[in-house]
Amino acid sequence: MPKLSRNDRVLVSCLAVVGGMVGLAYASVPLYRLFCQVTGFGGTPQIAAAPSSMIVDRPIEVRFDANVGQGLPWDFAPERVSMNLRLGENGLTHFRAHNLSRERVAGTATFNVTPAKAGQYFMKVQCFCFTRQELTPGQAMDMGVSFYVDPAIATDPETKDVTAITLSYTFFPDKTETKTAAVVPAG
Repeated sequence: MPKLSRNDRVLVSCLAVVGGMVGLAYASVPLYRLFCQVTGFGGTPQIAAAPSSMIVDRPIEVRFDANVGQGLPWDFAPERVSMNLRLGENGLTHFRAHNLSRERVAGTATFNVTPAKAGQYFMKVQCFCFTRQELTPGQAMDMGVSFYVDPAIATDPETKDVTAITLSYTFFPDKTETKTAAVVPAG
């Protein structure tokens, strides 16, 4: 293999740096999402493998908020505006989406928790977030969220003062194609 000239080595190095930067740009969103899910950064709730088994006799109010991004002709609302639980107590609530258009429309929900410092203690057991939801014209669907607030929130000096947490979902249009659209009618 012939030895590369100095100019060729500089060219190869520059191309490698540019290639690495492009690769990092594409990987930044999934890596950031993973970072937020692991640490609770930015109010990202944690994913729990199972419901809580420990309940502490300290109340916390969980508020629910629902929004629809521009371009999605849906009505989207929580079944209730808030619920009072004890730390560690398992909660279940529903959100209702209704397609107001005359076309089949798909959406995907994102979420966050405020105050952001409580995100690492808000444990979602099951939810509809980041899952494509497709509704036919006029169709409505109830979507459940199972969760609890980790009792460790009461011992963290940064979160001892938290007495209420807001779980907020925003649905955005989802333009990706699917081979089969599983639509479950509202019951």
